[in-house]
Amino acid sequence: MTILTELHRDHVNLNKLLVVLRRKVDKLRAGDSPNVNLMGDVIHYIAHYADGYHHPREDKLYDYFRGRSSVLDMHLTDCAAEHGKLKLSSTQLSEAIDGVLHDAVMPMGELVDLLDQFVRLQLNHLGSEEGVLFPLIDDAASEEDWVKLDALLVEQTDPLFGEHKAAEYIDLYRELIADINVTQ
Repeated sequence: MTILTELHRDHVNLNKLLVVLRRKVDKLRAGDSPNVNLMGDVIHYIAHYADGYHHPREDKLYDYFRGRSSVLDMHLTDCAAEHGKLKLSSTQLSEAIDGVLHDAVMPMGELVDLLDQFVRLQLNHLGSEEGVLFPLIDDAASEEDWVKLDALLVEQTDPLFGEHKAAEYIDLYRELIADINVTQ
């Protein structure tokens, strides 16, 4: 399995969480009461796993391939900028949700807008990587590249979707499974 396959698996899992958040946004816009704890858990996971491990791993991959072609370099530069925007967005949303959980007054419309913006940024980013960047990298890579990268970019266990769930994410995992089962 190449690193692109591992990163794609992360994207599939992240997309599951974004679908749950999208449903929460839609329910909030319809006037339903939010499960702010669940939203906070999702954002916490994304901030800690995606921003803390997944994106830095991608950035190392992208640095490895920088200079292979001008088209690839343009997309790598765009993606690096997106990673910065995604981290800022998750920090802002995390702070807003923490505030709500600690009884700070925040208009629901403002929270919903932050959630909506976060989900859109994440989905657009995933689409860009999966649809454009990953195929460009795959075309530029040799078997030797994959062997070097496999040694350089060691895979870390996913604390939510991995074989062994981190204790802090057990409730989120159960909620995710319940949410997926309700919609099927």
